[in-house]
Amino acid sequence: MTKTEKIMLFTLAAINFVNIMDFMIMMPLGPNLIKTFNITASDFGILVSSYSISAFISGIITTFIINKFERKDYLMRIFIGFLIGTFACGLAPTYQTLLIARFATGLFGGVLGAIILAIVSDAVPFERRGQAMGIIMAAFSLASVIGVPFGIFIATHTKQYDFLGWHAPFLFLAVLGIPVYFLVRKFVPRQTAAVQLAAKQMDVGKNIEAIFTNKNNLLALLFGVVMMMGHFCIIPFLSPYMVSNVGMREEDLPLIYLVGGGVTIFTSPLIGKLADKFGKLVMFIVLALLYTIPVFLITNLDPHPLPLVLTITGVFFIFSGRFIPMQAMVTGAVDPKIRASFMSFNSSIQQLANGVSAFLAGLVVTTVDGKLVNYNLLGYFSVGMALLSILIAHKLRSSNGSKF
Repeated sequence: MTKTEKIMLFTLAAINFVNIMDFMIMMPLGPNLIKTFNITASDFGILVSSYSISAFISGIITTFIINKFERKDYLMRIFIGFLIGTFACGLAPTYQTLLIARFATGLFGGVLGAIILAIVSDAVPFERRGQAMGIIMAAFSLASVIGVPFGIFIATHTKQYDFLGWHAPFLFLAVLGIPVYFLVRKFVPRQTAAVQLAAKQMDVGKNIEAIFTNKNNLLALLFGVVMMMGHFCIIPFLSPYMVSNVGMREEDLPLIYLVGGGVTIFTSPLIGKLADKFGKLVMFIVLALLYTIPVFLITNLDPHPLPLVLTITGVFFIFSGRFIPMQAMVTGAVDPKIRASFMSFNSSIQQLANGVSAFLAGLVVTTVDGKLVNYNLLGYFSVGMALLSILIAHKLRSSNGSKF
């Protein structure tokens, strides 16, 4: 991988870091928000899903207009809107206003990932794309190690101030995004004139037609939906379950993300390299099968010593690295001419799947005597989705018709 590619990838990963941290910060703040606003688990599920639903809407819109803009310019404009939305979350005084602010933030944040993937796919050849996706996905690890624990820390240690507490992580994140914006301006290259012209000349109607009339494209869309629904049905209630059922203290919750993120800082790039070496499909199947083990354990977990709990959740983070070969396969399955539109639409469908999954999970999980009930049912569903994703991956082909 060239030096220029690495600089670009680390810069885009910085945006991914801020974006993922904004989404992830809701999870460990769950117990705090439920207590502060006196809401139910279902209400919290709506709060989480509101971001995903708005991201679905903006993704659909972006599908029709993304080719009309130079991608770097579009990325910077969307990122500014995202930072304003995050700042609004930090200022929200009530559950209702926070819900509105999360919806507004999702309109911008939900398409950031799609634009980043489109830029990476255009700039990095498929032979090195596994490693590229590993670097981009490592932002998730950094958000876990640095962002989430620090966010919880400042939320916990500013409770004595009237307007801080849970507000502080969002305000901090909005400020953090400002220098990242200027890094993008400096280090992310613009599209070449030829690529930009070809994109602008693409007819929107033909783009959409190509997405829905190509069986392989539909498989790629289904691939993402199945993956997201299986994963995000358990994520929103991970922290509340650990507190209410496993017996973890709220102040120990950052350890889950610190340990899990810490190990995946190293395993994510490694998974990307192995996917390039041994094949994206092979790596995906191995990780998807291994992923089912910690999912089953986590969703059926009783009170256990903290080191064992952290080991199980750490393994869960590692095998969630199946998203790395998955993203490489999806970007390679689509004709480059419609890739930007496809990735935007794909992102919107995945965000909808996240929102629906979180909402339905909130209906399944109930609180009885201070404990969450039926979380194990979500685990069984997640395992089923993981196995289904393997079947879909087997049928998926690259844009030239070859197997992965």
